[in-house]
Formats: sequence, structure tokens, C-alpha cells
Amino acid sequence: MTNKIAFIALVAGALFLAGCNQKGKEEAAQTQQAAAPVQLAVPQAGDTQGWKLYLVSVAKQHMDGIRSSPFMYYLPAEDAADFAEQYTRQTDNVAGAVMRGVLPGNMLAFGSPASGKMADLIVSAFTGVQAGSMKDVRVLFIGNSQDIERVKAAVEPSGANVVFHEVK
Repeated sequence: MTNKIAFIALVAGALFLAGCNQKGKEEAAQTQQAAAPVQLAVPQAGDTQGWKLYLVSVAKQHMDGIRSSPFMYYLPAEDAADFAEQYTRQTDNVAGAVMRGVLPGNMLAFGSPASGKMADLIVSAFTGVQAGSMKDVRVLFIGNSQDIERVKAAVEPSGANVVFHEVK
């Protein structure tokens, strides 16, 4: 009789532990899904808030090895009322930042529904940057494929690593 009770207790304990282990696996899977970055769809050109959220989402996907928050640069659609003013201001901001220098392990992220104008901004801002001065800096360009080659040509002499995320 004692052996039967011990056997039943052993089986019950094993079933309990198996159930706990399964619950732990399910909780781990849910945690992993929650931690996975959310893939946002590309917003409409005039959706400024949607674009900013999209840029943050894409930048998060490229943070491996980056030690601090990225420097984010955004331009609205070209038909925005104050587009020329924002373009000039952002060009000055970026040019000043790259001329002062960016520490290794940092990321500059650029994106806009006006991909061609953002590429123009990057090319302009990186003109005159000292060769090799941005080693181990990541430059993320979120834009159209027809613009990436001129971005690379402008940025790569600085020593920065150019990463491209195509807007589709």
C-alpha cells in the first residue's frame, strides 16, 4: 500500500512539474513575441506622426552595437507648407553635428517621405567632412533605392558605416 501511494505521489508530482514547465515555455514565448520589434507599414507621405513612428521603428531594428540613442533626422513631404524652412534647418543641424564629430558607437538615422531631398541633405551635410573622422559611426538611410548610391558616396569617405533600409 505504501508503494502504491508513493507511486501515485510520484506520478502526480511529475505531471505537476510537466504542467509547470509547459506554462513556463508558453510565458517565455509570449515574452519573446512582446519583445520583438513591431513592423510598421510605411505611412502616407503627409502623415508626419506616422513617419516619425516608422523611423523610430526602423532605427530600433539597426541598434546592434550602438551604445546610445540614435540622432534622428526627419523631413516632411515636399508639399508641406514649411518644407523649405525645415530642409534648411535640418541641413544646418546635420552639417554642424558631423563637422563637430560624432563619437564611435553612435548612429545617425535619416528618413523622409521625400527620399531624394533627404539624400540631398545628407550629401550637402557630409561635404567637407574629414576623411576617416567618423569611424565606427553608423549612418542609417531610410529611403528609396535610387538614392542610396549618392548617399554612400558622400558618407563613406568619413569612415562611417552606411546602412540602407528601403521604403517600399
